[in-house]
Amino acid sequence: MSNSVVLIITISLIIIFSPFFARVFKLPTTPIEIIFGSILAYIGFLHSEHLFSIVAELGFLYLMFIAGTEINLKNVLKTPARIMKRVIFYLVLLYGLSIALSLYLDLGKIFMVLLPLISVGLVASLSKEYGKTPWLVLSMTAGGIGEVVSIGFLTLTSAALQNGFGTGLLTTISALILFLIFMFILFRTMELLFWWFPEVSTALMPHEDNKEQDIRLSMGIFFLLVGAMLYLHLELAFGAFLAGIFIPTFFEHKHELPEKLASYGFGFLIPIFFIHIGASFNLEALAMDGLITKALIIALAMILMRVLSSLVFIKELGLVDSILMGLSHSMPLTLLIAMATLAYNANSIDTLHYYAFILAALFQVISVMIVIKLINNYKVKLT
Repeated sequence: MSNSVVLIITISLIIIFSPFFARVFKLPTTPIEIIFGSILAYIGFLHSEHLFSIVAELGFLYLMFIAGTEINLKNVLKTPARIMKRVIFYLVLLYGLSIALSLYLDLGKIFMVLLPLISVGLVASLSKEYGKTPWLVLSMTAGGIGEVVSIGFLTLTSAALQNGFGTGLLTTISALILFLIFMFILFRTMELLFWWFPEVSTALMPHEDNKEQDIRLSMGIFFLLVGAMLYLHLELAFGAFLAGIFIPTFFEHKHELPEKLASYGFGFLIPIFFIHIGASFNLEALAMDGLITKALIIALAMILMRVLSSLVFIKELGLVDSILMGLSHSMPLTLLIAMATLAYNANSIDTLHYYAFILAALFQVISVMIVIKLINNYKVKLT
């Protein structure tokens, strides 16, 4: 049997059976896919192939697109000023702790960007399990703003690592600013258009749709913005994320669409990205001196930073729910792995720290999911 056939069969089996193992171990499917990818790559069933890498990259971009669909820009802009100030203070505190820790331990500038990353991808999975509790609603709002900031830093860091800090970076920043201005004008134009002519949104995405027009338009927006990022030499994930924001912001009547898009992504493209991440992790690296210790320290530092920063919401949520909110932001799995890979490919971190970040991302997901469940069960018993 050829290597390509073995690769396709192995990926298919991981996609099929990962949810079953996730239920057995009571964990999200994502870490299971990464672990299986790593083990089966070590055995020899998965190997590096160009098409595998391309589909994995598309899976990552689609994941960023799905993350964007969790954010309704209109609702975010309607956030009370008091809460918005708390969110900004939360993010400033988080980045301040990251800078202080990086300088104190002499970790390097790239750690200042890696440690405070926020992603709402797994926060959405928590809402499916625990419902729309006050701490999860605020977590989505703060996390959405934090993810926009994180992806902004991802874009700038990507440009700095690729072009250095000279004219190339200035060109990238200029292109990014112009693009954001253009997107702001476009958002405002569409907001006014749909306000004056609400029938336009239903014409683009009709309620009764037997031609899957909603999926077609969503994919069109996704690829258009990714193409724009490619043309401007900006981070593709940023374009995918903005494309996702379009869906709930301007097509609110299609309540089921984000879930429909997520079902497709988490059933096909996104698992391939996580399997590829696992396959890129060499299990023999676990024997590297100090790897597990470094991974545990990174995971613990990232969790504690978020829990401490989340205490700014004590007045709104109370102590326990504030801690739960901080924990919910302690699983930036996708962005952390993406940024670590970017930094590693640019030689900003060595192999030891690259593997440490991947391990830390897994440790965070597993430990945080368990701790949140324990705290939530404790709260239920008290009530």
